[in-house]
Amino acid sequence: MIFDYETYKVIWWCFVAVLLLGFALTDGFDFGVGMSLPFLGKDDTERRVIINTIGPTWEGNQTWFIAAGGTLFAAWPLVYAAAFSGLYIALIVALFALFFRPVGFDYRSKIADPRWRNSWDWGLFIGGFVPPLIFGVGMGNVLQGVPFRYDDLLRLEYTGNFFQLLNPFGLLSGVLAVAMLAMHGATFLHQKTEGVIAERARRMAMAAAALTIVLFAAAGVWTATSLPGYRITAMPDAGTAFMPPAKTVVVAAGAWMDNYARWPLTIAFPAAALFGAALVIVLSAARRTVPAFLASGLSVAGILLTAGGAMFPFVLPSSLLPSHSLTAWDATSSHKTLAVMFWVVVIMLPIIVMYTTWVYRVVRGKVTSAHIHDNEHTAY
Repeated sequence: MIFDYETYKVIWWCFVAVLLLGFALTDGFDFGVGMSLPFLGKDDTERRVIINTIGPTWEGNQTWFIAAGGTLFAAWPLVYAAAFSGLYIALIVALFALFFRPVGFDYRSKIADPRWRNSWDWGLFIGGFVPPLIFGVGMGNVLQGVPFRYDDLLRLEYTGNFFQLLNPFGLLSGVLAVAMLAMHGATFLHQKTEGVIAERARRMAMAAAALTIVLFAAAGVWTATSLPGYRITAMPDAGTAFMPPAKTVVVAAGAWMDNYARWPLTIAFPAAALFGAALVIVLSAARRTVPAFLASGLSVAGILLTAGGAMFPFVLPSSLLPSHSLTAWDATSSHKTLAVMFWVVVIMLPIIVMYTTWVYRVVRGKVTSAHIHDNEHTAY
């Protein structure tokens, strides 16, 4: 083992962050394209153009989602158990919405019936809109704390329900996630299409970027001024890694700002989120498509890192008993597990990155109406 236990815990926090960022940056624009489909495509050919901008790559982008889920299980099994138990209904709703994507892509163009195709277009919209909304609502509730606790035998008890997730801050976070990925998807469409579709995507990107700035700023002010945050005041020694209730945690408004005061350089995260979204507006107005897409990715990464930077080392705070909150220090797997999985990630992550880069290089270029007509029976 080349690192001590505490170092591995920090490394795995970074690994999870990288995989979640990979999911948001790649599958994120897939979601954005899906949710824009019924609105940016005015006829069947235009909608097929939109679908085929992501058709060759959306399945590969799911790799990041699967890898992030597997990493969560391997690195933070207590978090995996608590989140997938307590937030079960929300995750099932997201999962069923995701079902519309593979069947929608594969079956939409099998029958040349307008009603058939229109139904699948709305199915792809659901598959693009609902998961980001659910994930955003979930993140908003994680920041507020999830109502769970451990009993004397360390058995998990969750006391909340699905409708309690639909609180004002959770809904604000959900709408922010939708706006953020709508911006990301629109900038992708802007640089992958031409003509009227690209023009509609350009306008959508600018509007979604403006909405992202407003919602992100509102969420930031709320978090800094009145949203309850969590703060560790006493931590037991490393030997109690699997005893989350052993620490002492207090809840205080504005506590999520502690890390930004402790490490001033982390202010770069929210700055990148706002600056990137603002650049999307400027660059889209100038029709600089590729830079606008990169700026959108910068904004998406900044928003996610802002939340992660504020929460560290918390992973899943408990609103029921704050001392039972799960953190990067006490919810991790064993030292040996983290060490073995470290090498798995070090080997596999570059392969995923290289393969993804190669795929996007192969399918580079714009998707046009002529391409759809020339590939009537092979394009989605």
